[in-house]
Amino acid sequence: MIIDTHVHLDDERYRDDLDEVLKRARESGVERFIIPGADPKNLIKAVEIAQNNSDVYFAIGVHPYDMESFNKDDFNNYINHPKCIAVGECGLDYFRLEGTDEEKEREKKSQKEIFIAQIKIAKEYKKPLIVHIRDASRDSKEILLAHNAKEVGGVLHCYNADEELLSLAQEGFYFGIGGVLTFKNAKKLLHVLPKIPHEKLLIETDGPYLTPTPHRGERNEPLYTTFVAKKMSELLEISLQDIEKITTENALRLFNIS
Repeated sequence: MIIDTHVHLDDERYRDDLDEVLKRARESGVERFIIPGADPKNLIKAVEIAQNNSDVYFAIGVHPYDMESFNKDDFNNYINHPKCIAVGECGLDYFRLEGTDEEKEREKKSQKEIFIAQIKIAKEYKKPLIVHIRDASRDSKEILLAHNAKEVGGVLHCYNADEELLSLAQEGFYFGIGGVLTFKNAKKLLHVLPKIPHEKLLIETDGPYLTPTPHRGERNEPLYTTFVAKKMSELLEISLQDIEKITTENALRLFNIS
């Protein structure tokens, strides 16, 4: 059994064949799916998919690129839904900062404020966090520590292989590993993977993005978690069966699902 802990099943690229996508994954042993929230305006689709499929769950969150959509009322309306199991994806992303230095600093400040607000909501409702970090490891870690995010813990989605973040394993955080692990240029992740405690490893696709080898260039889908699990098994010299067992138990524990 594998749990895809991060897959955007509400994306338009699954619109025409979602049932087939889920069927393929289930037939290959993928038995749970978590849809992260990025923009509350699109949340209705995720909720609908979760309600129509007993093995699909969703999170509510605001991605740093969508921070203008943040409204606490959206969280209040959805966070107590029985299929809502986390807050996120939220976090910091400095990759696409544009404008003058002053404008960039203003955007960083806004991202931080929205991230902190979501940490507070997660703590208020006792839900784990799904954290997005890109080119912002130090600031993200400082915020998680300063705001005592260990009260709820969470996952560093699409873990960026920054060793500075490894100590968050001691703060209740897990590390989401996806298709990047199979890329030829993933040297940093290959190096750091053995340093992650086994009890903090999760598997994800981030579908439809970050498709693993040998399907690079195609749409990613939950079935392809099997390639991530195989690569993880090979690199850690742990049987595939044990990788599936470890990562599944970790996901069930973090997200409090059965």
